[in-house]
Amino acid sequence: MKVLGISAYYHDSAASLVIDGEIVSAVQEERFTRRKNDPSFPKNAIQYCLKEGGIKLSDIDAVVFYEKPFWKIERVLETYYAFAPRGLTQFLSSIPSFISDQKLFLKDVIKKELRDIDGNYKGEIYFSEHHLSHAASAFYPSPFRSSAILTIDGVGEWATASLGYGDGNKIKIIKELHFPHSVGLLYSAFTYYCGFKVNSGEHKLMGLAPYGNSYSDRVKKFKKLIIENMIDIKDDGSVWLNQEYFDYCTGLKMVNEEKWEELFGFPPRKPEAEITQEYCDLALAIQQVTEEVIFRMAEEVKRLTGSRYLCMAGGVALNCVANGKLLMKRIFDSIWIQPAAGDAGGSLGSALAFYYLAKNNERVIEEAKPDKMKGALLGPSFSRHEILYTLAKYRANFVEVGDEEKLCEKVARLLAEGKIIGWFQGRMEFGPRALGSRSILADPRDPEMQRKLNLKVKFREGFRPFAPAVLAEDAKDFFEFGFSSPYMLLIDYIHPNLRYELPNNYHELPWREKLYFIRSKIPAVTHVDFSARVQTVHKEINPRFWKLLKKFKELTGYGIIINTSFNVRGEPIVCTPDDAYKCFMRTDIDFLVIENFILDKKAQPIHTQNWQTEFPPD
Repeated sequence: MKVLGISAYYHDSAASLVIDGEIVSAVQEERFTRRKNDPSFPKNAIQYCLKEGGIKLSDIDAVVFYEKPFWKIERVLETYYAFAPRGLTQFLSSIPSFISDQKLFLKDVIKKELRDIDGNYKGEIYFSEHHLSHAASAFYPSPFRSSAILTIDGVGEWATASLGYGDGNKIKIIKELHFPHSVGLLYSAFTYYCGFKVNSGEHKLMGLAPYGNSYSDRVKKFKKLIIENMIDIKDDGSVWLNQEYFDYCTGLKMVNEEKWEELFGFPPRKPEAEITQEYCDLALAIQQVTEEVIFRMAEEVKRLTGSRYLCMAGGVALNCVANGKLLMKRIFDSIWIQPAAGDAGGSLGSALAFYYLAKNNERVIEEAKPDKMKGALLGPSFSRHEILYTLAKYRANFVEVGDEEKLCEKVARLLAEGKIIGWFQGRMEFGPRALGSRSILADPRDPEMQRKLNLKVKFREGFRPFAPAVLAEDAKDFFEFGFSSPYMLLIDYIHPNLRYELPNNYHELPWREKLYFIRSKIPAVTHVDFSARVQTVHKEINPRFWKLLKKFKELTGYGIIINTSFNVRGEPIVCTPDDAYKCFMRTDIDFLVIENFILDKKAQPIHTQNWQTEFPPD
């Protein structure tokens, strides 16, 4: 059976292809259109999935959309009615878009889009529930025969979080939290107030939080104000949000700015404005509140299911700080998180939900494999001929190294010399993390590397941390807990043996002074609180990337490197060799490695093109 899953029309649209239970391909539309978080119908993503599967659209048995549009419209209308007359502004703004975008007739819209791809397509369109799609994306690819399931995001149709249980090929949703009460929307409201973009900048808020002074009275005060005025957290993790402080139900903004400024004592930060300490402290306070909610939800789903294992999805499941701390609490023996936990992953979940739940197909667990996601390497790869075509197009100078051993040895040596590498290999990753196929790599021992990567390569805010990729077998040498974390979705803490002693006044220092304080022997991947968002690299999942790390270890004694996504701020991760060459030329990346081809920046011809492509700030 061939099932095509689709997510679209909100943000981060994607397509996924499942054939007889195997995940064949999955990719976000943004990678093709070069528009970050592209919400449009995933035409390019669908065409790629079909090509990868060697089939035509007319061969597909079922096309499944990741949520139920009529339920979503019902929620919008009922919300406006409940808050009338305050909701009139948003009602007048939103309803025309539903009509003009034809969201009222989404089945017909999807059929038309599919027939534009293949005029012979006459199949039926099916619809999954939003949080069921998230739950299916987490449970079915996981290594567990049965597990508890926790999904948390902004909002789907009505649900904003769900507690469930998966067993074999079945999923049962046990409890749901409903709109307007939402942990995801709460976190997004603080993202907005701290000057970052909603549905894009939440990871920045998470990265800013450690610069807050956890020992200060201000953080404690902010947390107290949030809990006493904005949110009531129940024992089971369900929440009630005081809508007097929010504007997403009745207006066109996330928050009531006047009430927030009155509560916290300072105004919302303007995008790109200077970050002052109070925003760092506010970020830390809401991160701590969010963690408390997640922990309580996890404890509740544990109580309800008795499971030793937990699967997670939904946008909030990308909060790797909360995920790592949850695993450290040992509520569950093991946690598996869908690497494309946001709406893009809903395309995969909808396809899997149809295959297993609607059609009752048997679910087979392969004990020899860590999971069914294939390392999330589910996107396009490119042939030698396609790469050579791009290199010829730009008259690029390159060296081809046919032997993988020699290639990895050469690149490892360049890294050890302090060079920054654009690393483009094999199939592209599905989800927001670069995992060693579309990555920028550097030496974590260099104390200047974080500054250089942020300012000269990524063109992004200087406070942003970088993730380490470490040989899976060496994780416990570098990190306290040494978790297996192949999808870069868990934090761990730098091993005490690698840390340097902090000055007595460290926590009182201004955040910029903390930023460039050398905290460990791997300073470029050590965040201000000694945390790191870890990727463990496994030989059986990504053998070439593993081999590169092994060669770096042979040269330096360190089986660990910086791994950040191959893009600049506001740009989707590169997809094609063409994307990679352009990004290489517009940044201070020293060498580009595309499969077996190595390009030295200094050897490239002088081009008349303007490589400094402008991407909207994310």
